[in-house]
Amino acid sequence: MATDINSIRPWRTIERRKSRQIMVGKVPVGGDAPIAVQSMTNTLTHDVGATVGQVRELEEAGADIVRVSCPDPESSKALKDIVKEISVPLVADIHFHYKRGIEAAEHGAACLRINPGNIGGQHRVKEVVAAARDNGCSIRIGVNGGSLERELLEKYGEPCPDAMVESALMHARMLDDENFRDYKISVKASDPFLTVAAYHQLADATDAPLHLGITEAGGLRIGTVKSAIGMGNLLWAGIGDTIRVSLSADPVEEIKVGFDMLKSLGLRTRGVNIISCPSCARQGFDVIKTVQILEEKLAHISEPISLSIIGCVVNGPGEAMFTDMGFTGGSAGYGMMYAAGKKTGKTDNDDMVQEIVEAIEAKAEVLQAERAAAEAAE
Repeated sequence: MATDINSIRPWRTIERRKSRQIMVGKVPVGGDAPIAVQSMTNTLTHDVGATVGQVRELEEAGADIVRVSCPDPESSKALKDIVKEISVPLVADIHFHYKRGIEAAEHGAACLRINPGNIGGQHRVKEVVAAARDNGCSIRIGVNGGSLERELLEKYGEPCPDAMVESALMHARMLDDENFRDYKISVKASDPFLTVAAYHQLADATDAPLHLGITEAGGLRIGTVKSAIGMGNLLWAGIGDTIRVSLSADPVEEIKVGFDMLKSLGLRTRGVNIISCPSCARQGFDVIKTVQILEEKLAHISEPISLSIIGCVVNGPGEAMFTDMGFTGGSAGYGMMYAAGKKTGKTDNDDMVQEIVEAIEAKAEVLQAERAAAEAAE
């Protein structure tokens, strides 16, 4: 087993903000629970087959929670058939019409994403809360910088952290007034500066668990960059209990980026974490091509395993000291394999991909067996 660098480098530790814990179906959110990763389907929800298919793809990628939009009665009622075919809890996205929230709660949603202030006043909130309570549903209060209440925009002149937090706390009071505390809050904007400032302010104002996101972040590349800057800033500060990376891309990519973000901060470990060099004239093999192939061949591994792929001996042996598996390029068409920081022998460049994949799969089987034994002993 590779050395746990967190145990010898305490300055890498992130102290998470203390929040109360709620349940989204079987998934705990807040408290000391792992930060949950979620995405949202882009199928028509009332198309049960298409929606189930996409949810299953997200499950396979590791999604803890999946959100679906419920804009009409057909969509909210379709949840009854969808939840029978999937394993992850569903969040029903509700806007404006309180009846969609009631229907979604009654038909299997584990959580309702609403803004209590835009579904018709406190008497409507009371009805939605009653349905949520009766059906074991939690609620997410979802504030967006692009859809703030008119009175707040008039008060502040533009979307700003004060306006977003005031909106969130106003909605929270509506739930508190119904003695309902099973809610989390988000204050998202497309501007990372605005988002980060709003979440910092909100984190000081409530103990509710916080759902993080940079909304409408853009396509795969720029959206990933914006999300990493904004959400990474917050996660580094210990803020955030569940995350959604919003990309104009395949929703599966949102899950991949979300886990990569958490892995880079040591907050979640899932799948193979490849540490690789950018390559240069010293490389003893084609690093870029090799990493691309390994990412594809190891995508099915869910156990947390670290792998270093370094083109030459300048940094290769040092990186291999702190990874579970490693390969360092040499000369004359071969390189050195490592396991748990120790040399295990030379391998031809032509054979290294297959040997690395076999070694990682064997390591994954051992970890799976150890985890199963530990769970059985509990």
